[in-house]
Amino acid sequence: MMNAPVTDKRTLAQAAVQALRNGAPEQARDFLQRVIDMGQADSSIWYGLACAHRDRGEADRMAAALDKALELEPRNLRALILKGDMIAGEGDKRRAATFYMTALRIAEQAPQLPPDVQQDVARMEDAIDKHTAEFGAFLRERVETLSGAPLKPQSRFAQSLEIMTGAKQRYFQQPRRYYFPELPQVQFYDPAQFEWRETVEAATDAIRGELQGVMGDEAAFNPYVEGREDLPQHDTHGMRGNTDWSAFYLWKDGARQDENADRCPATEKALDAAPVTDVKGRLPSILFSKLAPRSRIPAHNGLVNTRLICHLPLIVPDGCGFRVGNETREWKEGRLMIFDDSIAHEAWNDSAETRVILLFEIWRPELTEEERAQVTAMLQAIDQFGGD
Repeated sequence: MMNAPVTDKRTLAQAAVQALRNGAPEQARDFLQRVIDMGQADSSIWYGLACAHRDRGEADRMAAALDKALELEPRNLRALILKGDMIAGEGDKRRAATFYMTALRIAEQAPQLPPDVQQDVARMEDAIDKHTAEFGAFLRERVETLSGAPLKPQSRFAQSLEIMTGAKQRYFQQPRRYYFPELPQVQFYDPAQFEWRETVEAATDAIRGELQGVMGDEAAFNPYVEGREDLPQHDTHGMRGNTDWSAFYLWKDGARQDENADRCPATEKALDAAPVTDVKGRLPSILFSKLAPRSRIPAHNGLVNTRLICHLPLIVPDGCGFRVGNETREWKEGRLMIFDDSIAHEAWNDSAETRVILLFEIWRPELTEEERAQVTAMLQAIDQFGGD
């Protein structure tokens, strides 16, 4: 007596999977076609059929089955990966990358991935990195040829190419307390646009001398991130009370720290030339910022976007770095670095020595005198509300 033919969708699908594993794509195709003929095919059935056609070298039929799978389930991860592989095999790396990137976004949301898909994810990431580098190099070469001008590595246009190709991501001002609208999104400012820059940089040796006098007193430095018992404690970066990042304040929250500041007259004199912020009880903060060996300041955003932060590097061993948004730079002793701290930024010291900079705040140059006065009044009014 002959066995009755299998008509159960699940059994047929399992048989097809086993046939594919056994290197029998013809059998897998037949099992899956029976499910399709029964009118019970979902996205996974069409994906399996695509795999069977792939193993048989039937490219057109594989493409048609994949299209059907993705029509029924646009977020079918395995189908997206296979579609990307198929297009990459045809030589269209740019279009293949779009399928890979879609697949990676879906994979990131999955709580757990099978081992073979994990391997596919690593392979897709490598393919996208390679495509991004090749695409970026091609665009840079063609732009230089067609425009007749060399591309400056840190120019705005160069950055736009890297964002477009995916080599870098977009970063925006995201101050934690106060946002002033319609200000330009600039990560690093060119110090040359500030007339007072030369005065401050010329005082580097004198400022460093005062720092060295302070460095002999370890107790003079306190953790940069301090907690307040009268406020809720938020320490998302694990830096509160951490002496890896410590500070010696000349001015703190708009108040001169007389004992400290009196030890650094050359530093104060140099900063007289800069448009340092001045909001009683709030701004400025002027300090020597010390970063311990082999330590890192996690990425974070400043409180307001109406100021810029200035770094005057004083002691910078090899292995130190600084990132604002999508741009990474190295400190150079005696050369000012001016940036928007309302954009995510982080710093690190991978050396075996201490890194120290002078940190101070200036008004953003785009603000008018009237706007500066209004921001000042607003910040002072905040402190007065509910406190009378």
